Amino acid sequence: MLEKKENKFSVITPEVKNLGTICKKKCAIPKHLYDEYNVNIGLRDKDGNGVLTGLTEISDVMGSKMEKGKKIFVEGELKYRGINIEDLVDGFINDDRFGFEEVTYLLIAGSLPGEKEFEDFKELINHYRSLPPSFVRDIIMKAPSTDVMNMMARSVLTMYSYDDNPDDISINNVLRQCLQLIAAFPMFAVYSYQAYKHYLQGGSLFIHSTEKELSTAENILMMLRDDRKYTKLEAKILDLALVLHAEHGGGNNSTFTNHVVSSTGTDTYSAMAASLSSLKGPKHGGANIKNVDMFEDIKENVKDWDDEDEIFNYLEKILDGLAFDKTGLIYGMGHAIYSLSDPRALIFKGFVEKLSKEKGIEDEFKLYSLVEKLAPKVINSRRRIYKGVCSNIDFYSGFVYKMLGIPKELFTPIFAVSRISGWSAHRIEALINGGKIIRPAYAGVKKPVDYVKMKDR
Repeated sequence: MLEKKENKFSVITPEVKNLGTICKKKCAIPKHLYDEYNVNIGLRDKDGNGVLTGLTEISDVMGSKMEKGKKIFVEGELKYRGINIEDLVDGFINDDRFGFEEVTYLLIAGSLPGEKEFEDFKELINHYRSLPPSFVRDIIMKAPSTDVMNMMARSVLTMYSYDDNPDDISINNVLRQCLQLIAAFPMFAVYSYQAYKHYLQGGSLFIHSTEKELSTAENILMMLRDDRKYTKLEAKILDLALVLHAEHGGGNNSTFTNHVVSSTGTDTYSAMAASLSSLKGPKHGGANIKNVDMFEDIKENVKDWDDEDEIFNYLEKILDGLAFDKTGLIYGMGHAIYSLSDPRALIFKGFVEKLSKEKGIEDEFKLYSLVEKLAPKVINSRRRIYKGVCSNIDFYSGFVYKMLGIPKELFTPIFAVSRISGWSAHRIEALINGGKIIRPAYAGVKKPVDYVKMKDR
């Protein structure tokens, strides 16, 4: 384990604290001005609808529809290239094959592959399942970090230096770069975690090379585990998680970030590193970690996991900011678009139950199901909401990763391993269709102030 030394640059000095106090006082904008200027905070209007900033054919996320001029909330739908996500999942599950590579092809190419196209595509991804010589040693191992997402972003930016044509944004070159990153992301994630575990936590160091005949999900589990072993059900469920997280419209923060950065004409590595930085945030990709932590707290404080009244009462405490992290949030509940149901959560739930049986923890799955049932009732009784509340994909994904033995440090990186497919599709779509640099407006609301000479201040 590396000995941790005090870093003078990490210390918040009294001078910094003083300047921070000044910033808090001088930089606060009166809340009423946001209403006066009709600002769509977070690019969402007062009804929670996203401000339309672009068009896409990659995916469609729907939680409501208009009937006779009135907004009606409906069961959630998610479509990849116009195909319902439920049909896609049924297709590869019924054929007993892994789905992530097929879905990646669909998102990027715009249509499902035929048998030969699919085999050629898998061969192409396998061709790129390696890193430059000494990359793991020189880039990943020599500067371990407590945050795997930051290490992944650094790895992505470093790949620029290994590319002979890094700034070429022709479609063929960007496609080549995207495919390389799709193949490399699992290695960036797992190897970065192994470096963290060994150098900063004192654990054993295992660096397993990828195996080209394995799927992305299988390679992740194989690289992560000391003995390289996993069950078929484990690999299938991780593959399903990758499919369900691969894409979710152009309006989610990390994908929109990709659009914003790509609109400047910058290179692929910079665009993908920006998306990683966005996804790292706890309000975006880190929600499933909070959900797992919340359930650990519930398990400690609810004595009878079958007692709905006791669970209901404790959820009230969480919502009132009296329990867990005191934020007043029940993590994994609610979504910006879905109101009645998140189709990803519905698909996932049945497979989660199967895995809980294989792991012998059905009682914990039952607790999740009860919280999923009771939480909307608690929220409706305590909060004024304009639409329904349902569980989202994060409600179960953290539980799945935990059952798979995936450490929390890898929860968000696994999300990134999946979402790189969607980011790639959106970057390519944005470059093909061109357009202006994305530059929203901010209103200047500071009143004029006269300059005062130094000696008179």
